[in-house]
Amino acid sequence: MAWAEQSGSNHWRVRFRRDDGAISSIPGFHSQKAAENHAADLESDQRRGTWLDPTGGRTTLDEWLVEWLEALDVDIRTEDNYRGMLRNHIRPRWGDTALADITNLKVQAWAKQLRATKLAPTTVAGFVKLLSQILTDAAEEKLITANPIRPRRRGRRNHAARVPEKVWADPAEVLRVADQIAACYDPGAAVLVVTAAWTGARWGELTGLQRHNLHLFDDDTGVMIVDPQNGALHESAGGKLWLGPPKTEASVRTIALVPPTVRLLRAHLGTHRHAHVFTSPGDHLHRRSNFSRRAMRPAADGNLQWANPVLRLRPVKPGLTFHGLRHSYKTWMIADGIPEIAQSLRLGHILRDPVQRTYSHVAPEVTVRLLQCLQDRWDKAVADVGDSTWRRAAQ
Repeated sequence: MAWAEQSGSNHWRVRFRRDDGAISSIPGFHSQKAAENHAADLESDQRRGTWLDPTGGRTTLDEWLVEWLEALDVDIRTEDNYRGMLRNHIRPRWGDTALADITNLKVQAWAKQLRATKLAPTTVAGFVKLLSQILTDAAEEKLITANPIRPRRRGRRNHAARVPEKVWADPAEVLRVADQIAACYDPGAAVLVVTAAWTGARWGELTGLQRHNLHLFDDDTGVMIVDPQNGALHESAGGKLWLGPPKTEASVRTIALVPPTVRLLRAHLGTHRHAHVFTSPGDHLHRRSNFSRRAMRPAADGNLQWANPVLRLRPVKPGLTFHGLRHSYKTWMIADGIPEIAQSLRLGHILRDPVQRTYSHVAPEVTVRLLQCLQDRWDKAVADVGDSTWRRAAQ
C-alpha cells in the first residue's frame, strides 16, 4: 500500500508500507500529481513482485557484510582468504559506501589504482571478483536492482606481459635436490620430494597421506589412495591444519607406485610411528611455508650466498617449487608419449573435452608402459647422479 502525503508548502512525499510492516517514505516530489503517480507505480511493482525497497540500497557494504559473512558456507581456507581481502582491501575503500552508490566505473577506477601500486593483476582481479560476488548476493536479496560490476572490456593491453613459465626439473635434478634436502633437513623430506616427482601428487595429498591409505606389497609394487573424505591436508591462513576432501572429485584416485618409490617408502615408514606417512623432523604435520623455507629453497637454490650456513649447498634448480615437481612429472609423461587420458587420471585432472572424457579409457598396457617409463627415468637419474646413503633402500 502506498499513498501521497504533503510534507511542506510545495513538497510532497510517498508513504509506503514495507514487507516487515514498517512505514517508510520517499521525499522530493514537487506536486501532488507526481507523488500520486509514483505511489501508483510503487503499488503496481509490489503486486508484480518487482518492487525494490529504496531504503535497501542505502545499506552500507559493512552493514550488508554482517549478514553475508554469517551465511557464507565455504571451507576454512577460502573463508580466511575472503576475510583477509575484505579486511585489507575491500572494506577500507567500500565499507562506508551505500550499496546503491557502488558503480562499475568507480570499481574499475579502484582496480586501476590498485594495479598502479604494483599489485599483481590476478590479485586485483580476485578483489574485484569477491566484491562482485557480494553485490550479486545483495541483488538477489533485492537490496539493489543488479550487480553493477561488468567485465573490463577497454583499456591498455600489455603485450609484453607474459605469465612466467613454471620451473620444472629432470629426474637427475630432482634427485640432486632430494639429496641436498636429506643432508640439510631430513631424509624423510627427501622421500617426500621423490614421491611427489614420481607420482605427480599434490602437496596436500602427500602431507595428508595416512598409513592405511598406502599399500606396499612384497613384490615391490604398491599404491597410494587419495581418499574422498580426508585425502588432503589443508592449511588456513591462520595456521590451522585439518584433513578434508582433495581439490576436486577427479582428485580421488589410486596412484600406482614404481618399485624404487615403494622401497623408499617402506624404509621411511620404519623410521617413525606417526599415523601420517610424511611428517616434519619433530614428528609434526608438515606446513608448506616451513618446508619451503627450510628444505626446498636452500636445496634447489643453494645457500652459497648465506652467511655461515651449517652445510654448504650448491644451486641445483633455482626457482623450483614443490608444485614444480608436479609440473615436472607432467612434462615427463608428455615426453614419454603417455596418452592425455592417462596423464589426467594420474594427476587427478578432468579432461576438458566431454566426449573424450566419456569415451577415453586407460588400457592396462598403457599403465604398464607409464610405470616402465618412470622406472627407466629413475635408473638413468641414479646412474647420472650416483649413489646416496638415504637412497640405498631403493636399490
